[in-house]
Amino acid sequence: MTIKDAPEEWEIRATETPFTGNKTSVRTDEVVMPDGSVVRRDYQVHPGSVAVLALDEDDRVLLINQYRHPVRHKLWEIPAGLLDVPGENPLHAAQRELYEEAHVKAEDWRVLTDVYTTPGGCDEAVRIFLARELSEADGERFAAEHEETDMEHARVPVDELVRRILAGDVHNNCLVVGVLSLVAARGGDGLDALRPAGAPWPARPFES
Repeated sequence: MTIKDAPEEWEIRATETPFTGNKTSVRTDEVVMPDGSVVRRDYQVHPGSVAVLALDEDDRVLLINQYRHPVRHKLWEIPAGLLDVPGENPLHAAQRELYEEAHVKAEDWRVLTDVYTTPGGCDEAVRIFLARELSEADGERFAAEHEETDMEHARVPVDELVRRILAGDVHNNCLVVGVLSLVAARGGDGLDALRPAGAPWPARPFES
């Protein structure tokens, strides 16, 4: 048995979109099950996202603190954002988010991991990048708005973040997955063995 996710699509008898929002929508599909029965499945249709685990020379991760209304919390997170343009190169989107949210640039980029955030109810796919060799970005700072207007920044050592993850102090999925993937990569073949930044991403195909 090969432990590797594989694409597959079951027959859809009917589909409708009862809600369309600014960036996402809700879709209802009537899906044929293996026994021939037909069931309705509701899920959020999402453009996809990128996130950046930016690691500085002191082994600290760049974090932002932002209000998230659905969960009624201010969460510590890594920089992240939507893939607003269909087919957008995820590396370019990640570089933009790091600049806009932290006014930072990085010279070394690699793919840390790819995840489906909530595959039982949303088709969102996220690519988490590892960014190293950090420095302050050139030019003016990005004009923040909405939830980003009171955003805080911090740089936290990797070991402390692992402790806070396991203690249940931080909950953002990209932060948790990114930090634990970083630690796992270090304990395995090393960070230089990670996939290159332009590695294919079947969940969200893009042009190089």
